Amino acid sequence: LICRALASSAGRPREDSWLKSLFVRKVDPRKDAHSNLLAKRETSSLYKLQIHNVKPECLDTYNKLCQEVLPKIHEEKHYPCALVGTWNTWYGEQDQAVHLWRYEGGYPALNEVMSKLRQNKEFTEFRKERGNMLLSRKNQLLLEFSFWNEPVPREGPNIYELRSYQLRPGTMIEWGNYWARAIRFRQDNNEAVGGFFSQIGQLYMVHHLWAYKDLQTREDIRNAAWHKPGWDELVYYTVPLIQEMESRIMIPLKISPLQ
Repeated sequence: LICRALASSAGRPREDSWLKSLFVRKVDPRKDAHSNLLAKRETSSLYKLQIHNVKPECLDTYNKLCQEVLPKIHEEKHYPCALVGTWNTWYGEQDQAVHLWRYEGGYPALNEVMSKLRQNKEFTEFRKERGNMLLSRKNQLLLEFSFWNEPVPREGPNIYELRSYQLRPGTMIEWGNYWARAIRFRQDNNEAVGGFFSQIGQLYMVHHLWAYKDLQTREDIRNAAWHKPGWDELVYYTVPLIQEMESRIMIPLKISPLQ
C-alpha cells in the first residue's frame, strides 16, 4: 500500500502537467506592443470615439448645438484635429450620438487641442449646455489597423454600421492577423470605411466602420461574402476571440464629412 501511494504521488505531478498542457493556451513571447505591430506606421494619427446618450426630449436641440459648434473646431487651422464623422444611432441604443475625431500627430496633438479648447469660451459654454442634455457619455482613444482603409469624406446618402467587438485579452494580434486577410473579401462595394482598436478606455475593443446605401444593400453585401472561398474559414477562427459584440446602424448629421 505504501509503495502504491508513493508511486501514485510521484506520478501525479506529471499527470497534472500533462492535463494542464491540454487546456492552458500557449502564447508566443513578443518583443513589441501590439499597437506597434498592428497600427499604421506611415501616419501618427490618433482617433477619439465619443458616445453620448442623450435625453430623448433633448436630441433635436443637442444635434442643432453640435451642428453649430463642431464644424468650427473642424475648420480651425490652429487645431490639429478633424471631425471624421458624426451620427445618431438609428438601430441599436436609441437617442445616442456618436462622434469620431482624428488628431494629426498623436498624443501631442490631442494635448494641444484640449489645451486650446479650455481657453475657448464658446466651446466651454457648449460643453456646459451639452452636459445638461446628456444621460451618460464615454470615449475611447483608438489607433487604425494598418490593413484597413483610411477613413476619408464620402458623398451620400449612406447609412453607417459601427460593429464593436470586445475581444478576449491577449488575442488582438491574432485578430489582426486574420482580418488582414479577411478585409479583402469586403472591398468590392467600397463599404469598408475604417478599422480601429482601443488604446485608452475600454481595452481590447475593436471597431469596424462600414457604409451602405441602405439596409437591403447591407444585407446583400454581407450575404455575398459567404459565397467567396475562404470567408467562412476566417469567420470560424475569429468568432472564438470575441467576448461581446454590438452593431449600431447610424445616420450621419448634416455636418458629417462621412455622408
